[in-house]
Amino acid sequence: MRRYLTEHPWKIIEEGFDPERQKSSESLFSLGNGHMGQRANFEETYSGQSLQGHYIAGIYYPDKTRVGWWKNGYPEYFAKVLNAPSWIGLKITLNDQVLDLNLLNIRSFNRTLDMHEGVLYRSFEVEFGGGEIVKVSTERFLSIARQELGCINYSLKLLRGTGNCTVEFYLDGDIRNEDANYDEKFWEPVGAQTEGSFGVLTSKTKKTGFVVSTGMSTKVLLNHQLVDIAPTKGINKNRISLSYRLDLNESDTMSLVKLASVFTSRDHPIDKLSDLALDMCKKANVIGYAELKNEQVLAWAEKWKTSDIVIEGDVSAQQGIRFSVFQLNQTYSGHDPRLNIGPKGFTGEKYGGSTYWDTEAYCLPFFLNTAGPDIAKNLLIYRYKHLEKAIENAAKLGFRNGAALFPMVTMDGEECHNEWEITFEEIHRNGAIVYAIYNYIKHTNDIQYMDDYGLEVVIAVARFWVQRAHLSQEKGKFVILGVTGPNEYENNVNNNWYTNYIAAWSLTYAVENLELLKERNFARYQELSDQLQLQLPKEPNSWAEVAQQMYLPENKKLGVFVQQEGYMDKEQIMAADLPESDRPINQNWSWDRILRSCFIKQADVLQGLYFFEDHFDLETLRRNFEFYEPRTVHESSLSPSIHVILASKLGMKEKAYELYHRTARLDLDDYNNEVHEGCHTTSMAGSWLAVVEGFGGMRIINSRLHFNPSLPDLWESLKFIIRFRSRIIGMTIQTNDTTIELLEGESISVFLKGKEVSLSESR
Repeated sequence: MRRYLTEHPWKIIEEGFDPERQKSSESLFSLGNGHMGQRANFEETYSGQSLQGHYIAGIYYPDKTRVGWWKNGYPEYFAKVLNAPSWIGLKITLNDQVLDLNLLNIRSFNRTLDMHEGVLYRSFEVEFGGGEIVKVSTERFLSIARQELGCINYSLKLLRGTGNCTVEFYLDGDIRNEDANYDEKFWEPVGAQTEGSFGVLTSKTKKTGFVVSTGMSTKVLLNHQLVDIAPTKGINKNRISLSYRLDLNESDTMSLVKLASVFTSRDHPIDKLSDLALDMCKKANVIGYAELKNEQVLAWAEKWKTSDIVIEGDVSAQQGIRFSVFQLNQTYSGHDPRLNIGPKGFTGEKYGGSTYWDTEAYCLPFFLNTAGPDIAKNLLIYRYKHLEKAIENAAKLGFRNGAALFPMVTMDGEECHNEWEITFEEIHRNGAIVYAIYNYIKHTNDIQYMDDYGLEVVIAVARFWVQRAHLSQEKGKFVILGVTGPNEYENNVNNNWYTNYIAAWSLTYAVENLELLKERNFARYQELSDQLQLQLPKEPNSWAEVAQQMYLPENKKLGVFVQQEGYMDKEQIMAADLPESDRPINQNWSWDRILRSCFIKQADVLQGLYFFEDHFDLETLRRNFEFYEPRTVHESSLSPSIHVILASKLGMKEKAYELYHRTARLDLDDYNNEVHEGCHTTSMAGSWLAVVEGFGGMRIINSRLHFNPSLPDLWESLKFIIRFRSRIIGMTIQTNDTTIELLEGESISVFLKGKEVSLSESR
């Protein structure tokens, strides 16, 4: 754990500058608006270590897979969201010396991310080689009111000395991804133009052919008066600049306003992009920075109305959950079903910005409850639109008859991961996608979605599971061999309990919903049967047989489910006995040693017990939790939140609180020493789950909303809001009292600690 940030309920604050922390801070102070994201790179020149990163949703490149041994069926590429042309650049020179915090004497430094406003602030004082001292104050945001707009207000005050100052505003298309497999640049120039104080740079991705036009508006003020001088223009194929030269006296303040627009061929005709980029910059320039910022503040206030979580009595916990909610809201807006959520969001390049099963298992509930069903539904539509690709993916591996294997990693539905144990073995993702459909319908009662879209996915996945399992003559049960569960510290294992359980459940769910469709809409049932060439009743009968006879490893002596065959043969050492110098083990141990150990990156069994909690009694949950939690090192960002929820249900308040901090402050305190690569954005949805389903005890049981709260001892109160079936419900939990309010919608009854409570909207 590396804590260096100041605790504050609404802000992320860094006091003092340490170049060793710069890449970590660039991740933590990142901005986004659903359309694009920007790491907290400095606007001015910085020659120190940095991961320059501006990312645009849906703009990716199929980087050729880099492996030592090519295996049959391997994906040919690993898709990556690209580091896009940079819009933030300013080069400031005072008396021929470049403003560069890596080279100058820093007298003070503060960086603050105001999460309520969605604005990044920075201020510092530096001394130049000639004795000049300047104070710089900056503001930056990516507008969520105008998704293609980014805004910078940069102020420099000369505290001591005089000098000649040159300011160069620039757009840079000569950029690269740090994670390029072959150190290749992924962009090529298309065109550049300037018009007065405006400029547009147009670039195109290689192979995929995405075109992006980046525009800028530039403005210089001296002591709050507009400087009316024509800029010097610099244009080449990859870069455009507009430069201004001023004489500064002591106490003068120079203000720079840079407004940038980013338009892509995903959303607009290619021949219109440069005009659109230029027009937006001109319009934004007329509106002005102050009004654009006011729009931003109001738009974020609206988002916080239904997504904020208020914790009284624990600033560290409060900051952690708001940081999680903030990152989720600025990563995904939900208005475009072609988009999804990468594990790092817009904060870094690891995992390529691609979609994983994190979305279905963790992110969907957050957006269901805070943004509404239409936003969450688009996450399901994303997978539905990729169903044909999922069937193709399965066919490449030898599956037939419309069986679908959804990709572990994808941009457009095609599998694009380059590790064997991920690509071919982590098949549990198929179950998570079916579970997300179940979870959505349970929450919304949108049965029409199942009829129109969902059942096609459910059946295709059932066809996969029934072929992936086979009957073991020795066991007299169906088995699934050669898999990797969510715990990636064990590869190529047989009969992973979680994988087998979710496979059996998915098969049963397919049988049940096919029968339900037959009862409620026989015409659609016949249409779907014909469309999918279902063999009735043979196929659903085979699904039911495999589900009923699935082998689920169990240690009856201990009363626990066994993670997979052979797990109990491992030397059983507790995570608490690991020397601190060995943690995290994925950075200190060989892979061979990890695979042979009993240590768990993410507890597969507990993930299953979380999903299917109502299938088991309380003592079964307790025995499994008490067995697996001490063996779990939580080196998956997805792990701690599930433990919080189960620990809360089991009354283990201290353990729940301990692990809550690990999930909500995973990046802020850099538990796994990797935040420099980007934040764990999708796991932040797990932090929300930990609060609402863990401490709030929220469940949907038999279509009714239930709450069984368990407040940590340190917390004075907890407040959150839930969207449920066209209603908005507010919860306030205190040590000895819980209040539930219907804030919007028709009257409803909910359950609080098992007792029914009737709610009516206050008028």
